Amino acid sequence: MRLQGKIAIITGAGQGIGAATALKFAREGAIVAACDLNHDAVTRVADACREAGGQASAFCLDMSDRARVDDMVAAVREQHGRIDVLVNNAGITRDARLQKMTIEQFDAVIDVNLRAVFHATQAVADHMVARGSGVILNASSVVGIYGNFGQTNYAAAKFGVIGFTKTWSRELGPKGVRVNAVAPGFIDTPILATIPEEVLAKMRAQVPLGRLGKPEEIANIYAFLASDEASYINGAVIEASGGMTL
Repeated sequence: MRLQGKIAIITGAGQGIGAATALKFAREGAIVAACDLNHDAVTRVADACREAGGQASAFCLDMSDRARVDDMVAAVREQHGRIDVLVNNAGITRDARLQKMTIEQFDAVIDVNLRAVFHATQAVADHMVARGSGVILNASSVVGIYGNFGQTNYAAAKFGVIGFTKTWSRELGPKGVRVNAVAPGFIDTPILATIPEEVLAKMRAQVPLGRLGKPEEIANIYAFLASDEASYINGAVIEASGGMTL
């Protein structure tokens, strides 16, 4: 198992890519700290990790609340002695065209998709640097590379995550901490549940592979990047979109 014994914090683990990543990590031998705002959902994910033979605990918190993030990180360190991997996966959408977007919609997405990434990473960085090892993985998006209609807030946050990744890989790499990002395309997660089928059909048509991605396919990338097999990958942004941006 490629992640045997590694202590991993995964945010936004209650559903979709986060849940698939938590389960993948557990199956690969990691000890998972699953974090999500939805208590019932993240508890179910932690239970599923244990049922799969792994070790996992559930933390219910708002990742944009720095005090709660610090408390969670302290609890994981107290329980396990260290933190090896942080997967900054938590994210939301509040879509609207620029002229219609409210300040509340803009702030909500920036708080969860960008500010929370800063909070969580800063909360673990000193510990990882002191140990001389660690992996930080950030969730960007193809929207963070190419932009997208109606997603000013989301695009800004995901562009920002790439900026974080490039900067932190330079700052923390010399200290033994690798920082990378994954930029998924259209992935079949609950975030697409409200999209009409005709729109989904158009989305699939944009992908040369002819389908939406699966959460497990993104989880597989995170597992590889978290493992020692990716020991020379630092500062990368890996697009996983089925070729939709070709």
